[in-house]
Amino acid sequence: MKTPLLIDRGRIFLALLSGLMMSAAFPKIGADWIAWVALVPFFLSLRNLDGAGEALRLGLFAGLAHYLSLVYWLAYTMNTYGNLPYTLNIPILFLFALYLSMFWAAFSVVVYRTCHRPWILLISAPAAWVGLEFLRSVLFTGFPWEMLGHCMYRRQILIQICDMTGAYGLSAIVVLCNGAVLTGMLWILGKDWQGHPISGRSALSAAVISIAAMVVCVGYGMWRSDDLYRQMANRPHLRVAVVQGNINQAIKWDPAHQVASIEKYIRLSKTARRLTPDLVVWPETAIPFYFPMQPRLTRKVIEGVRGTGTDFLFGSPSYVATGNDHAYFNSAYLVLSSGTVAGRYDKAHLVPFGEYVPLKKWLPFLGKIVAQVGDFRSGSPGQVLAWDKGGIGVLICYEAIFPELSRAMAANGASLLVNITNDAWYGRSSAPFQHFSMSVFRAVENRRSLVRAANTGISGFIDPVGRILQTTPLFEDAVIGQSLPVLEQTSTYTRRGDVFALACVVISLLLLGLSMGHRKPHG
Repeated sequence: MKTPLLIDRGRIFLALLSGLMMSAAFPKIGADWIAWVALVPFFLSLRNLDGAGEALRLGLFAGLAHYLSLVYWLAYTMNTYGNLPYTLNIPILFLFALYLSMFWAAFSVVVYRTCHRPWILLISAPAAWVGLEFLRSVLFTGFPWEMLGHCMYRRQILIQICDMTGAYGLSAIVVLCNGAVLTGMLWILGKDWQGHPISGRSALSAAVISIAAMVVCVGYGMWRSDDLYRQMANRPHLRVAVVQGNINQAIKWDPAHQVASIEKYIRLSKTARRLTPDLVVWPETAIPFYFPMQPRLTRKVIEGVRGTGTDFLFGSPSYVATGNDHAYFNSAYLVLSSGTVAGRYDKAHLVPFGEYVPLKKWLPFLGKIVAQVGDFRSGSPGQVLAWDKGGIGVLICYEAIFPELSRAMAANGASLLVNITNDAWYGRSSAPFQHFSMSVFRAVENRRSLVRAANTGISGFIDPVGRILQTTPLFEDAVIGQSLPVLEQTSTYTRRGDVFALACVVISLLLLGLSMGHRKPHG
């Protein structure tokens, strides 16, 4: 007979295993197939527990294993560009991972409280997972980094459902299939679930439900893809070129290198003329000065634009005088081939402690991690740049991970999405690959072509079906071009937003309410 200590260690091992398996499904490893069974060890760890407290602790273990191995690159970024020693940034990373793990812990408690019979797991677990993913994306400015469905970004047929449900729908299907695998495994092994035996009928029903969900998902994906291919063939196309300047982050903001950086981008852009682009895109803060407030450097950029004979979109910091003060913004400018500034977009969702300090008025001792950039203010969400070839929705840096921003832009008339970013902060870690993967969903959700321009990579193009048409390597100078279809239809997700995710929140609350009077059996 096992002692409680050994049993606890076994449960902890299963929880940790699930967290690590989940991380392996995302880039760089990218073993997305493992996501279909990654939660099975965790579900096994919850089997026949003695109380919700133990479920919560197991959720924290699983969450810590997952998030520490998923966003480990934060420690590198804080050390290299924030000049924080590892004795400080590792505890900060741990605390951040602990916060994210709270959502997994809450999922664990919901499963424990509501899934007293095997079949309820197939309803409660997907709803709870999606509901908590939604809360993670909105609470405390939100951090929807690599939600479960995002690991399927290369599975073109599967991701088509996201134009109705967002990535949340795919997350739900993955959790559902994990529950079905668990049910089948327990039946084969002759084990019970929370004191209730698993019948062959229950195992068969779980298999049928999960297979039916996959058939619907795949069937819709095949039909929708074919329909979109036909539409794209009959729609206008834009030729867009992306310039990846590969400017070293250590010198990017050094005044001595400003002219050299501008000249490099202009030189690379002139090579793009062979692609005959309608638009040339430079990355976030490619212009390392306040455009157009510094006349000498601004003239140099405008002359470069005129010399290429095409329209440009590029990132630059900006400011607006407000009385005796200045309001600073992380901006993108649309400059026409004539040199006329046609529009400016100001970043709406800023990076906490990177671009501004939360609660600075009450916590003045807190400072920014990234010293090279100012205390920015937020722009207006959903703003679209008017262009004679169609509206442009600009997503600056990690704005691309927030689906509500691109959705608002598509609803406001954006026919092209452009993500400009500077991922040099992340080095050669998995972060640039993870960041790129989420951009695929912004294209699919809104049925828009997406252009991505990154200072050091990964730059690329994604079509409205979610196909990755072209990408660049990391830390290389690059100029790439692509002809992109312009669609103007609005998807269900663009019109309705996160109705599916909100429905999952409601279902979880209802199941929790119904479970309050249920007495949990002991294993």
